[in-house]
Amino acid sequence: MGYVLNAVLWLPLIGGLILLLLKGDGPAERLLIKRWSLGISVLTFLISLILLFSFDSSSPAFQFVVDRPWLAGLNYKLGVDGFSFPFLMLTTALMPIVFLASWNVETRVREYFIAFLVLETLMIGVFCALDMVLFYLFFEAGLIPMFLIIGVWGGKRRIYASFKFFLYTLLGSLLMLVAMIWMWSYAGTTDIEKLLVTDFPHDGFRVLGFMVTGGAQTLLWLAFFASFAVKMPMWPVHTWLPDAHVEAPTAGSVVLASILLKMGGYGFVRFNLPMFPVASDLMANFVFTLSVIGIVYASLVALVQEDMKKLVAYSSVAHMGFVTMGLFSGTQQGIDGAMFQMLSHGFIAGALFLCVGVVYDRLHTREIAAYGGVVNVMPMFAVVFLFFTMGNVGLPGTSGFVGEFLTMTGAYEANTWVAFFAATGVILSAGYALWLYRRVAFGTITNPHVAEMKEMGRREIALFAPLVIATLYFGLYPKPALDAFGTSTAHLLTRYEAAVGERPPIALPGAAPAAAEAHH
Repeated sequence: MGYVLNAVLWLPLIGGLILLLLKGDGPAERLLIKRWSLGISVLTFLISLILLFSFDSSSPAFQFVVDRPWLAGLNYKLGVDGFSFPFLMLTTALMPIVFLASWNVETRVREYFIAFLVLETLMIGVFCALDMVLFYLFFEAGLIPMFLIIGVWGGKRRIYASFKFFLYTLLGSLLMLVAMIWMWSYAGTTDIEKLLVTDFPHDGFRVLGFMVTGGAQTLLWLAFFASFAVKMPMWPVHTWLPDAHVEAPTAGSVVLASILLKMGGYGFVRFNLPMFPVASDLMANFVFTLSVIGIVYASLVALVQEDMKKLVAYSSVAHMGFVTMGLFSGTQQGIDGAMFQMLSHGFIAGALFLCVGVVYDRLHTREIAAYGGVVNVMPMFAVVFLFFTMGNVGLPGTSGFVGEFLTMTGAYEANTWVAFFAATGVILSAGYALWLYRRVAFGTITNPHVAEMKEMGRREIALFAPLVIATLYFGLYPKPALDAFGTSTAHLLTRYEAAVGERPPIALPGAAPAAAEAHH
């Protein structure tokens, strides 16, 4: 089935290259470009369904592996497991929605759709690369089309936002590149599958007079952490995200929130946790601290926002705090919940940005104060907006509840205080989400332009229908996703707990290491 994985990976890029051959920029050509791009994304999704029906969720091994000689000493190696495959499917499923949401774009149409097709290939590549160099190339190359999408088709401050996004994520990744070079020199390979079973040294040593607890593992862990923390993003390296979301076009915000942010969490579970288990255990309390601050801080900031997009952006920062908290809890429930939370957030956050896009297309403002009484003129939209608002809050029956409940359970096993403070984020999320909904949907219509707003059309209904179904399906029956994540998590924890159990105990300020507490 490796050839099917190859087809899923490269088909969007091939579709984008074919668009380069198209001449003309008239209405007929622009419509053809949109139909072609939508068709390519739908075909990519249909081909990925072949992988879905063939994927064995009971096996932690990499599946559909492609392994060919590439550059000197490097292999072109692809494959997916329970951690990566759900996000590959998330990417292929969301891209047709992204193209449908871009139907009103009329400026540089060919370049716009080529950028998204190229971006789709690069995002899929991140989730299926099994060579460290190949992973890095896909991971970094994805910055380029997103930089262009924000910088060319964004809002008034698009240049500032695009450069801030690019520089933040690029600088963080440079440390990861240095770490990868060291790992290659130590292990003699860039094969991720082999590196996952390589024991990197964790004996303490001094650097510039400072003792490095956990040895080389800690330095490597910090290098990878810097890159993935910016990508998620975690507090305090989150400031690029609200600007990028506010200035990006609606489709760009959907891709950014639903897929690109997940690369950070995926990086943690692919590199930090399995390759540097001792360092992960030692740094768990550090991650917990950043996660809790991020949850509470981002939630409080969201409460005072006057721009709808910025509010949803800060909501994403808070929800990613739950993800990192769960990942480094060192528990089955925590890691499963974190992975599920990322999958669920892909549906819900993407839908919320689409909701903002629907009203923005009509009123051309994102200011919350400009709305009010929308339910009177767009009742169907108000119902959809309420549904995803409830999903964002974590209402039982929606996928948002499952992820938050499991991450809180895992955090509670690891550290009771972490779970206690993180729980305040759940309360605050209800505050800012319902406050936003009340101001936009309810009340009397005071803006005459709101009274002229038209109900959603068929295209917009088609955007939300699959997201509503996915949010309900995984909220009521999360087993398929949890089965895929659970098998890989159990395999990861076997190695993680063995490595943590072998190291001598190290005295740390405060409580014992989180993973060790959870294990005992």
